[in-house]
Amino acid sequence: MNTSAQESPAQSAPPRLTVSEDGTLVIDKRSKVAWARCVEGTQWNGKTCAGLPLLFDRTEALAAASARSKAESVAWRVPRANELRHLVNKRGVPPGVDLTLFPAAPGTWHWSSSTRIRSGTVNAYNYGNTMQGSSGGPSSQLGSFKLGWAVDMTTGEASGDVAKSSRLPVRLIRSYE
Repeated sequence: MNTSAQESPAQSAPPRLTVSEDGTLVIDKRSKVAWARCVEGTQWNGKTCAGLPLLFDRTEALAAASARSKAESVAWRVPRANELRHLVNKRGVPPGVDLTLFPAAPGTWHWSSSTRIRSGTVNAYNYGNTMQGSSGGPSSQLGSFKLGWAVDMTTGEASGDVAKSSRLPVRLIRSYE
């Protein structure tokens, strides 16, 4: 049995994600974006991401993207949940991000810029809804402003029920042409 014919299409396909020449970016040519190879707080030293990841609440994460954009004159942003989910290899052993592309990546939840607006009815007598700020009255939409979207970088699970005050790492993204 000739296996080379079966394997050649997969071998000839270019990888979706590649590392930039200077090693600081992971480039997705299909989506035309570049990822920071290291989460905020760590820096590429030529071999790995050195330092300690900074943990941000959601407002601080958005501000960190803005500050880096101004400092580098590049439009960095916090990625959307679906963009972060593309980085997770669920079939990997162990599942998670590719550590050759993203060394020292925290295997935890990361902030996304995705927003959530609750449109369903709210049970004002449910303790969970009360704790999230939802009362069921005219201002029941206000509870959703306390919640943000994050992605578990080991499973690819996205959740819109993360308190915006939670302190999580952030990996920035920008467009790439």
